[in-house]
Amino acid sequence: MRKSPEFLPIAVQAFPMRRSLLTRSVLALAAIAAVTFLGAAGQMAPQRLAPAYSDEQKALLDKISAYLNGIHSLKARFMQIGPEGGTDTGTLYIQKPGQIRFEYNPPSALLIVATDGRVYVKNSRLNTRDTYDLSDTPLGLLLNQNVDLKANRAVMGVNDQNGMVTVQARTSTNRNNSNITMVFSSPGLDLRQWTVRDNQGGNTTVALQSLEAGAAIDPALFTPPQKAPRTATQTPVPAGR
Repeated sequence: MRKSPEFLPIAVQAFPMRRSLLTRSVLALAAIAAVTFLGAAGQMAPQRLAPAYSDEQKALLDKISAYLNGIHSLKARFMQIGPEGGTDTGTLYIQKPGQIRFEYNPPSALLIVATDGRVYVKNSRLNTRDTYDLSDTPLGLLLNQNVDLKANRAVMGVNDQNGMVTVQARTSTNRNNSNITMVFSSPGLDLRQWTVRDNQGGNTTVALQSLEAGAAIDPALFTPPQKAPRTATQTPVPAGR
């Protein structure tokens, strides 16, 4: 059985050449969880007591839920800042239900596509493609159409101050503290960025620019990526033949 991306850093320790790029792909998937984790009607939520929200916080969570539910397709440019300060850029495509594409710009060689219940992580430099069940990743939680943050026990807090709304959540039943922070503009809601803290205490932040909600997206973008075909080695023909 293939392990979920959460365990990839351990699985690839024996392969130093691939470890850096695969770890970055894992961080990308974790970062997407900031969008996807909070929308999981019908999914198993972490079991803990529901927060005691104030009426103002309940209204705010309802407003954010309505905003997220209103996004059926989305295109945005992103900048990803890793735990050691390295940056990557690219374009994010979302088509509900069930499809997402995280397309990195060169020199990154990564491409992440989720479609038809599977997640594909392609590294074009190494000519590899790893595949996971969508249900084994946080991505499975986005691509639900019905977001209700107020009822989702993964959500641990919400604040509105200094022109920004922040939502804190966690991704694991083993966590007592939040490890995801989503940031929205206020008073007009727009998703601006999210930050994910990994198990080693490092933060990965993804900031969005040029959001196009309702964008027309080519369905071909969600085609599962394929490895490049191997080129057969040709044996030189001896002279005189």
